Amino acid sequence: MTTQKSSWLTKEAGEAQREWYVIDATGYTLGRLTSRIALVLRGKHKPTYTPNVDMGDFVIVLNAGQVKLTGTKPDKKVYHHHTLFPGGLKTRLAKDVLATDPERAIREAVWGMLPKGPLGRRILKKLKIYRGAQHEHAAQKPRPLDPKLDKQN
Repeated sequence: MTTQKSSWLTKEAGEAQREWYVIDATGYTLGRLTSRIALVLRGKHKPTYTPNVDMGDFVIVLNAGQVKLTGTKPDKKVYHHHTLFPGGLKTRLAKDVLATDPERAIREAVWGMLPKGPLGRRILKKLKIYRGAQHEHAAQKPRPLDPKLDKQN
């Protein structure tokens, strides 16, 4: 009788093989795009996924200003920010955030899908977001990543 052996990776082993992926956000819906990004950042697409270890890959998002929201979300979705002063709650509509700071919209959507705490903050640092089509990570030779789950390269 043969038994299946499973391995558990640790932080000290340095066994995480990191890759770089690039995604063009033009025309994609914010939630569907960011759920795919969060999955790759976390490393759940790999067979060596370990929940308590940062196993994920780096993700570069291009054309962040071209991402879209569907339905009435541009007029009803609200982003909150507090200045830590009394009465310092600032609110902005999603259409204003996407027009002025689309990087924030993508980063907050991905952060909502990651674990909270030191591991999640470390994972979020592997996300690079650019408003235009140019990025400074050509030396890492990023591979294109399709936001659809069934078409991974």
